Amino acid sequence: MSAALDVPVDMRTAFVRTVAELLDEDPSVALVLADISADHFCRDLRRYPDRVLNVGIREQLLISVAGGLALTGLRPIAHTYAPFLVERPFEQIKLDLVHQDAGAILVSVGASYDWPGGGRTHQSPGDVALLDTLPGVRVHVPGHPDDAARLLRAEAGRDGVAYLRLSAAANAQPQPGSGLRLVRPGRRGLVVAVGPMLDPVLAAAKALSGEGIHVAVAYLDTVRPFDGAGLRAVLADVATPEVVLVEPYLAGTSSHAVSEALTGRAHRLLSLGVRRNGELRVYGDAADHDRAHGLDPASLAVEVLAFLAC
Repeated sequence: MSAALDVPVDMRTAFVRTVAELLDEDPSVALVLADISADHFCRDLRRYPDRVLNVGIREQLLISVAGGLALTGLRPIAHTYAPFLVERPFEQIKLDLVHQDAGAILVSVGASYDWPGGGRTHQSPGDVALLDTLPGVRVHVPGHPDDAARLLRAEAGRDGVAYLRLSAAANAQPQPGSGLRLVRPGRRGLVVAVGPMLDPVLAAAKALSGEGIHVAVAYLDTVRPFDGAGLRAVLADVATPEVVLVEPYLAGTSSHAVSEALTGRAHRLLSLGVRRNGELRVYGDAADHDRAHGLDPASLAVEVLAFLAC
């Protein structure tokens, strides 16, 4: 990683810098854009016209072009807003990438509701659940810009289809390593925080400790494939087999993965995330949406406390 990434940046900036480095370093890396972020890649569009392509606001073509580049031996990165990258061209992901065994890295911005003012067209809480219907797609949900750069670099050297979900929300500190790893020890249940949910979960855990309830907190930024072995290992050191899964997209998206990992083991599971009981038809800001979905620290503490008290 270049020294430029040592300064605090957001995930989108980390993505732009890392892609520019990869294009310089590796002639097999290509980039396909659909206008979004194109202004950040002016140099690369001029320098690598055969490997950096802007197809305009045509997201189905974005994925098809990425698939075609992959079939020529390149490692394409396709990038735009999450709903335009996953939901709108889903058939192309299914057929032109997965069915054709054509590898590509899909990198989104916008997350579930990073820009509430953009309305429902720019919100995508269902992206990970939708991709979960396809076999073999790796899904990464970084919680910090450094983690985003690390995961992108790792995927650039691999084959297959991968999704990197960037967000404006970020934890204060990166979390090096891989798999499901323990961040805060505790004996009264385990809270698994995905990506940028770690800091709110840690704040909730701190509040619970003031009530004499010491929950363990684990972190996960690669959700597919799900690290079932890591979950079992961490849970083995927790006195009560109670798991709270906190995801920054549709609640319950990974509940089946947790249940499969704990097959044959008695356990209880609470899945928290973007609520499924209807979209919010007001704008506000991202923090307002967090509170509405119960994903702010205070709401998380209340939910976890109620679950453990059952």
